[in-house]
Amino acid sequence: MNRFLFVAAENDGIPACKAGGMGDVVRDVPRQLAVRGDEVHVVVPAYGRLHRDGVLLREFQVPLGGRRYDLSLYRVPGKKELPGIAHYALHHPEITSGDIAHLYHNDPEEPFYTDFIKFAIFCTGVAGAIREGAFGQLDVVHLHDWHASLLLYLREYHPEFRELADIRFVYTIHNLAIQGIRPFSGNPSSLEAWFPGVPYREEQLSDARYPDCINLMAIGIRLADAVHTVSPSYMEDIQKPSSPPEFIGGEGLEADLVTARKEQRLFGILNGCNYDSIRTAERGRLFPNTIRALFGWLQEESKKYKADFLAHTGEKVVRWMDAPPAFICSSVARLTEQKFYFFNRHPECLENLLGRLAADNGVFVLLGTGDPVYEELFREMSYRHPNFIFTNGQSEDLIDSIYLESDLYLMPSLFEPCGISQMLSMRNGNPVLAHATGGLRDTIRHRETGFLFDGESIAEKVSNLEAVFNEALDLCQQDPVAWEAIRENARGVRFTWAESVDAYYRSLYQIRAPRKRPRKTR
Repeated sequence: MNRFLFVAAENDGIPACKAGGMGDVVRDVPRQLAVRGDEVHVVVPAYGRLHRDGVLLREFQVPLGGRRYDLSLYRVPGKKELPGIAHYALHHPEITSGDIAHLYHNDPEEPFYTDFIKFAIFCTGVAGAIREGAFGQLDVVHLHDWHASLLLYLREYHPEFRELADIRFVYTIHNLAIQGIRPFSGNPSSLEAWFPGVPYREEQLSDARYPDCINLMAIGIRLADAVHTVSPSYMEDIQKPSSPPEFIGGEGLEADLVTARKEQRLFGILNGCNYDSIRTAERGRLFPNTIRALFGWLQEESKKYKADFLAHTGEKVVRWMDAPPAFICSSVARLTEQKFYFFNRHPECLENLLGRLAADNGVFVLLGTGDPVYEELFREMSYRHPNFIFTNGQSEDLIDSIYLESDLYLMPSLFEPCGISQMLSMRNGNPVLAHATGGLRDTIRHRETGFLFDGESIAEKVSNLEAVFNEALDLCQQDPVAWEAIRENARGVRFTWAESVDAYYRSLYQIRAPRKRPRKTR
């Protein structure tokens, strides 16, 4: 039996600990490892709240900021109690809940200021827990994104954590664009402020563009025993220099990634999708679930400032309940530049898509929260277009209905490390129209399981997005047999975690996978 420790900022295996796709991965991969008879421990920050329903396992001290910090490790209940998996939350009062999904902080004037502090405490606490034997004798520690990479710095340089050198460390890149860059010194949220007196090689930790700063994403790439990207195409993309906005590649870290590839430490393995124990939605409930979600948001104090807009959205939805649309296009995503840059740069593109849908008695349902610039863009667009239903909030029931009842799922990401939304939509037999980038081009075949667009420039990409959108609607109307074939092809595709985790064992973990055996769950 092998024993793994997953260290991450998110874990959808426990309640209220997810902002994006990382949470899905940290939920699903341990389940596959446990199915094979291995043992998995998953630890996340408590964020001042996740430990409250847990059981205190131990308290211990670690060196931070020139003094000893007292930390508490709690075992917390999972959404499902599965054999071979244990979930933990690491608590300290300074590991606080943020304004993004109650996890991360948004510090626009000094990016990563608050998050660096709490993840420095978290990573040092995890190192201390490993040293204390809280997770047993570990074979592999699997780190996820920059939030966990300081463990590699501690392994490499900190004299109190030399025993970490005997464990294999794997590092997964979920989104290379978010790198966790902070000063080496001269700031309360800097490396030397939290680890005073610890010697280090600046050139091994520094950002190529800001040499007076530590780059935590770079640390993961440079110091891990294996580096993993969440799709093969994304691995290829990020070894090339970025040329924004037309191409988002290595974001200053392409040389490090090329080196890791030459050292046979870099692997691109496609994320899987869950096809078992799926939350089921009832067909025909899309608009009622929208109304229910809107009423719920109207009662939230944090959404009082947008009450007028939520009421406006509800009024539109009631009309569509009385006279249902003939075609539903949809999208569920964080409202960020990555996901909707094309619409922000060229709002007339969205206007044109809505115009085509209106001519065909169709609607576009968009669910999400995020960047205030994008929220305002879509709110203004909603006021102008009766067939644009912008649900500016989060609702699991509504999301399930959107995936179930859409005819075409839209995913115009500027870049996409892997993507999970396209897999969830295809699982329901809904074709996806997506930008041919990263994991999207690994999972969608044009006019076979969905539709892809691309181009050499942003203007060409936007033009091709509109052209392919019209092509998809024309096909649906004019050739229902071909459309149904695409739907069935999409429904039949499988991106299984079992296959992905087999590759994890071979490439990332470099240990033999135990024979998979059936087990009962409860």
